[in-house]
Amino acid sequence: MKPAEYTIRPIEPRDDAAIARIIRTVMPEFGACGSGFAINDPEVDWMHRAYGASRSAYFVVEVNGEVVGGGGVAPLEGGDASVCELRKMYFLPTARGLGAGAAVMNKCLDKAREFGFTTCYLETLTGMDAAMRLYERSGFRRIDAPMGATGHGGCDIWYLKDL
Repeated sequence: MKPAEYTIRPIEPRDDAAIARIIRTVMPEFGACGSGFAINDPEVDWMHRAYGASRSAYFVVEVNGEVVGGGGVAPLEGGDASVCELRKMYFLPTARGLGAGAAVMNKCLDKAREFGFTTCYLETLTGMDAAMRLYERSGFRRIDAPMGATGHGGCDIWYLKDL
């Protein structure tokens, strides 16, 4: 069977509800609910507006016209101006294994370079093994402690990548 084809595009206002639903579906799958996780960030309900901010971008993935995932990049809250964060990168099970995660991440990292960032940070948690394999294949290296002030105390694994 031929794998599904996907398209990647910048987020639009009409995508907010779909992305919020994806985040609220995927995060609990990995035990990432409750305080200290991105699922509770206010921006989950208005991602288009949040990523319309300076030096920020968010991309959605569509399969057959349906939004099935996305990911973004923005300045690291409470961090150095040269550091961005790969943020809110989540995919429904139907979108996994298509190569869309790597493609979205590469779009985000290209945009981060365009914005002038020199380092990319991300946080994740134990159990998100496929995501961690993707990060490591893409040149991210684990670090020992969190950076910035993301408010995501539930995350227990952190990565950096030179851009």
